[in-house]
Amino acid sequence: QVQLVESGGGSVQPGGSLRLSCAASGFAFAFSVNPMSWYRQAPGKERELVAAINSVGGSTNYADSVKGRFTISRDNAKNTVYLQMNSLKPEDTAVYYCRGIGKWGPGTQVTVSS
Repeated sequence: QVQLVESGGGSVQPGGSLRLSCAASGFAFAFSVNPMSWYRQAPGKERELVAAINSVGGSTNYADSVKGRFTISRDNAKNTVYLQMNSLKPEDTAVYYCRGIGKWGPGTQVTVSS
């Protein structure tokens, strides 16, 4: 069974950077033929799409709120998708989830605070 596990979350000051990773295991051969995405959910808010990438990494899209600051990428040889987050703002504080192959990861907390 496919499992997704996020890592790389933490606490950072405004303007800082973090790089999230999401590794797929199990039927991981399916990773390379599936689009992947990152979502986030802040306290009291609905889960929202942050970024998505197609199976070969040639097409990406982003929420307007993160365009120009976040970059989604993937390494199909490592069954891993990444989210590079720069110029972080307090409003980026949320639990970040990896989504793909019909699965959700458990999430990783990102806190942006001075």
